[in-house]
Amino acid sequence: MAQFNYNDIGLKDYKVVWDQQEQILAEIIAEKRASKQPTSKNQFILVEHPHVYTLGKSGDEKNLLAHGDLLKKIEATFYKINRGGDITYHGPGQLVGYPIIDLEYYKIGVREYIEKMEDAIIATIAEYGLEGGRKEGATGVWLDFDHPSRARKICAIGVRVSRYVTMHGFALNVNTDMRYFSYINPCGLTFGVTSIQQELGKEIPMDEMKEIVKEKFNQIF
Repeated sequence: MAQFNYNDIGLKDYKVVWDQQEQILAEIIAEKRASKQPTSKNQFILVEHPHVYTLGKSGDEKNLLAHGDLLKKIEATFYKINRGGDITYHGPGQLVGYPIIDLEYYKIGVREYIEKMEDAIIATIAEYGLEGGRKEGATGVWLDFDHPSRARKICAIGVRVSRYVTMHGFALNVNTDMRYFSYINPCGLTFGVTSIQQELGKEIPMDEMKEIVKEKFNQIF
């Protein structure tokens, strides 16, 4: 299998990176159409965003609790986007990964792709002594995932797939400012959210985190 081509772009505006994903997606689909074969060409963007809320196709705008002047006051923006899922938050200290890959090349379906992404994040946070898992009826990675009242989400996942090529991806709370989650009902649900920093009581070097994420994704895919 081909290794992922990682592109670490630091802190970048959400819309700029969304447009970049769309361009790469279109290029990969065009190559597939021309060759009539699955392609190993891929791009895996690693990024942090300035404060932003995004609403998926099936989402309800009522789950955004900050509007107008309040959004300006907290220096956040808002976009309706074309991934699945409801509302989520991105911001500094959160590692966002956008794998743009051809699932046909990897011989997996969408559900298996999401599960592999969850597995890679579970393996990543295990390096910090945190036991992550899946919560029934929800995507992403959770701590205390089997406990009805203590379950809290540490990583959100939402994807779009076009002609078996993926975009969007995961958002792992590393050193995230958790106050920003108080302005939404995350993913349309009322549950706890957390970060690695919040769980361990110390800041995690982001460069270190990126290297672990790359290692785990390469292993699992």
